[in-house]
Amino acid sequence: MSEHGTAVAFLKGKRVILRPLLRQDIPHLLKWINDEDVTQYLATYLPMMEADEEKWVDDLAKDKQANLVFLIVTTEGKSIGTMGLHRISWKDRVATTGALIGEKDYWGKGYGTESKMLLLNYAFNTLNLRKICSSVLAYNRRSYAYQVKCGYREEGRRRRQFYRKGRYWDEVFMAVFKEDWLPLWRKYRKIHLQ
Repeated sequence: MSEHGTAVAFLKGKRVILRPLLRQDIPHLLKWINDEDVTQYLATYLPMMEADEEKWVDDLAKDKQANLVFLIVTTEGKSIGTMGLHRISWKDRVATTGALIGEKDYWGKGYGTESKMLLLNYAFNTLNLRKICSSVLAYNRRSYAYQVKCGYREEGRRRRQFYRKGRYWDEVFMAVFKEDWLPLWRKYRKIHLQ
């Protein structure tokens, strides 16, 4: 077992495990959320302190009805990011996903896709949600492409919403419905998870 711990495995894939966040994960969260290469794709832009991350983790534990966030750990035990369901509406059966792959050596290698497919399986087939939303900064082509690979479709844009890299960028709204996702899941599971 590595220092990052894979003893707790909530959702298991072939290369990743999604498990609840622990206080011992805060140093990883702090490193990732203060890395300019990582945060250029997020809404956050201010430096985060340890107390900020501790409060965030504590608040998540108190608010499981609306937000579920998991640490992404490789099957070798390396913590590489987070993935979650936010603003869960049990009445409407919708939620919003958020993801962060903080370890840059793992970018573009399918770890985010596997993590997202595991999370969508949980959202649709365990929680019985019907629609999962997301948003992407227009210049984040890698995130846009992996969301499309997971079944998301563009629903609209908020024009020139975020200031990054010296200019304003669109926020792209995306979503996937359970009925559109299920055939993708069957194919993905057969090819990548068996």
